[in-house]
Amino acid sequence: MENSGFVVLVLFVLALVFIMKTIKVVPQQDAWVVERLGKYHATLAPGLNIVVPFVDRVAYKHVLKEIPLDVPPQVCITKDNTQLQVDGILYFQITDAMRASYGSSNYIAAITQLAQTTLRSVIGKMELDKTFEERDHINTTIVNAIDESAANWGVKVLRYEIKDLTPPKEILHAMQAQITAEREKRALIAASEGRKQEQINIATGEREASIAKSEGEKQASINRAEGQAGAIRAIAEASADAIRQTAAAIREPGGEDAVNLKVAEQYVAAFANLAKTNNSIIVPANMSDMSGLIASAMQVVKAQK
Repeated sequence: MENSGFVVLVLFVLALVFIMKTIKVVPQQDAWVVERLGKYHATLAPGLNIVVPFVDRVAYKHVLKEIPLDVPPQVCITKDNTQLQVDGILYFQITDAMRASYGSSNYIAAITQLAQTTLRSVIGKMELDKTFEERDHINTTIVNAIDESAANWGVKVLRYEIKDLTPPKEILHAMQAQITAEREKRALIAASEGRKQEQINIATGEREASIAKSEGEKQASINRAEGQAGAIRAIAEASADAIRQTAAAIREPGGEDAVNLKVAEQYVAAFANLAKTNNSIIVPANMSDMSGLIASAMQVVKAQK
């Protein structure tokens, strides 16, 4: 009984091992390469797979997800003989598990070395300033160069990104000084442009104010001239009316005698005022005119009586 129980246990263990060797469960986004008697047989897809125990074996297991690969930093020489330390990262994906297993002994080391050599070649064709400006060109060139060779290894290179470009300290200090000088230059130019615009604004404002002032003075002069012209016209019209009324009065009966009497009175009054101005006696130049004027005035007075 003991021997039979032991045999059953051994058979159970063997059956369990056989089942474990027969059934293979592959995770999602994985690919397993199976060899049969040392030779490539098949690539197991994700899910449940059946293999022949002790004849088939899983030789390689590959992850089909996108994998980031840090490329070690290296010193590159630019076209203008400047040392530049470059650090980057590479993204790749396995597309053919069989080629990834047998195309290269170490596809990760292969694409890493290829990325470094290609990067040195690309940097060597560019000047220092261009390396900072054309990162996209560098990345694209490296991806195209690696992807062509990596196809034989069952690897698809998706993209390459430069993480850091570090020039020597002397070059870095010179670049910082250049940047500072450019910023100071731009600041001075901006300040001068501001002052220029300020002067333009002031001149424009003064010109507009002067124009407005001259327009105002012009309008004021026009208004004064129009006012003076109106006053002159009013005075002239009043004088003309007075003259017309005087002429009309003279043409009436006794008007001429009244004029002579008024003139005689004014003549006598004016002569009296002149005589009072000093100690000298002023005598009219033509006494006959004066006597005749007085006689006419007396006749007018008598006629009025």
